[in-house]
Amino acid sequence: MAEAAAGGAVLPRAKRSINPWLIAPMVALAAFMEVLDISIANVSLQNISGSLAASPDQATWILTSYLVTNAVVLPISGWLSEYFGRTRFFIACIIGFSLASLACGLAPNLELLIAFRAIQGMAGGALQPVSQAILADAFPPEKRPMAFAMYGIAVVAAPAIGPTLGGWITDQFSWHWIFLINVPVGIALVMLIRAFVPDEPPNHDGSPVDYLGFALIALGLGSLQWLLDRGQTADWWASTQIRVLAVIVVVCLSTYIVRAFDQKNPIVDLRLFRYKNYAVSNVLMFVLGFVLLGSTAMLPLFMQSLLGYTALDAGLVISPGGFAIMALMPIIGKLITRVDIRVLITFGLIIGGTALWHMGTFNLNVDQATLAMVRAWQTAGIAFLFIPISTVAYIGLPASANNQASAMLAFMRNLGGGVGISLLVTLLARLSAHDRVPLVAHTNPGNPAWTQHIQTLTGMLGSHERAIAMASQQLEQQASLLSYITGFHLLGLLFFAMIPLVWLLKVDGDIAAPAGAH
Repeated sequence: MAEAAAGGAVLPRAKRSINPWLIAPMVALAAFMEVLDISIANVSLQNISGSLAASPDQATWILTSYLVTNAVVLPISGWLSEYFGRTRFFIACIIGFSLASLACGLAPNLELLIAFRAIQGMAGGALQPVSQAILADAFPPEKRPMAFAMYGIAVVAAPAIGPTLGGWITDQFSWHWIFLINVPVGIALVMLIRAFVPDEPPNHDGSPVDYLGFALIALGLGSLQWLLDRGQTADWWASTQIRVLAVIVVVCLSTYIVRAFDQKNPIVDLRLFRYKNYAVSNVLMFVLGFVLLGSTAMLPLFMQSLLGYTALDAGLVISPGGFAIMALMPIIGKLITRVDIRVLITFGLIIGGTALWHMGTFNLNVDQATLAMVRAWQTAGIAFLFIPISTVAYIGLPASANNQASAMLAFMRNLGGGVGISLLVTLLARLSAHDRVPLVAHTNPGNPAWTQHIQTLTGMLGSHERAIAMASQQLEQQASLLSYITGFHLLGLLFFAMIPLVWLLKVDGDIAAPAGAH
């Protein structure tokens, strides 16, 4: 490790002739495949529930089971990589993910599909962080930004194109193929990774496995993801189930945090947070996930519930944002070696924040081209965040910490997304009811504007009752619109609030210094 830390390249001596640019697309594709499966099934739930004779609420467990097991594995994947050997563990995860995908595609009933999705989420949970850790070790620090650009295209663009791709596959073939498509990709990846990615033996000191730590993390994070995913459906604190889950989360995670600092080889090494760059980067990555996935959930809801868009049309509005990220990532990878990272992150927060604030000016007459343009504008800001945050997180860390660091960064991004979606969906529901009250106050015969509106509608529709019904529907739409405006504005303000935090990062004007040298 000393040689690796000093030289920045940690590939085994016998494998140093392998071009890391052969490795980069392989591991990025593995991450892309896993992230895609988080969102690709969303638009197919109606087809799946109809095919398997299940209710829409039962079908949502297809998403919940995946997210719960995925959340459990993400933060512990760094430890698992070291314990079993990173490349071997990576290949095992791809095989497990591919087999689980095959089983999902062939599942004859909902119960088995949910079970196989849980296995798929468990096997796929490590693919994101292990991919990034391999890239961090395969490339010297001065070349990491371009490697992370390829990785960023995979994990940031996948949620943007997932719903569109899922809708197209379901419409053209069947929902089974959103899972079966992973099988040939997985087979190809296993063959390529075995041939080109250096094997690494297990790297642990022989100390006993902290099984209690495993249990605390699994129970705590699994309960947290379950709580976030089902909270709004269960009416949050009015539900005994949600209250019990909250207690489990607090007890398990606080117990693990207290114990972790006394463990010689902790499952999740929280001591890395004493490095300021790493701690700040995790906060920024959490916010990035919160805003990216939160807005990705809000915008289609806005289009479908208020503008009457189909799922496919909504996906076509979201997709240009993914292409904007793909186009900008390589450019930003080059800029990092020429521009202060803090300037790039600040620029990204401003661009993304102003786009979100502009979304708060949308009305019910906004056209599809404007929606797509503003979404691309917003994701352009995201592109200026992902690579710089990922790069600066490793500055100052010892090379031996790359596995653990990558695992926590991926976990924080996913956790931010889960929290963002959950809170924003709840916010939209609560604010819509709240904003309806002042609007209803104006709907009385003593208000001349209301009376004139009803008379106009009656003349158009030929019936006073139909006029009242349409006016009531318009009121509900306006109340809902106000809730979306507030949601977009809050996301924009969150980005702006992160700008002072960015300037706590220490970059010394040079990202090309070897890891651990700062």
